[in-house]
Amino acid sequence: MANFTQGAQVEHQKFGLGTVLSHSGERIVIKFDDHGEKKFVTPLVIASLKKSDRQPPAEKRASRARKPKVAATPATA
Repeated sequence: MANFTQGAQVEHQKFGLGTVLSHSGERIVIKFDDHGEKKFVTPLVIASLKKSDRQPPAEKRASRARKPKVAATPATA
């Protein structure tokens, strides 16, 4: 059985290229480039995975939402 450590680059037949986020004897969590995070039962998915020698993709930084500016209202007396 192949050993996929955290950070390993893998390729899945259906979901494509991804990065192993966590791995145990029972479960493996992979973040795929085009399909997001997927959780698998390790013994069932190992046959569908192969190691990839690519570099991990650069993480995209989330853009911060800007707060809408509140227009100042004239004070009423």
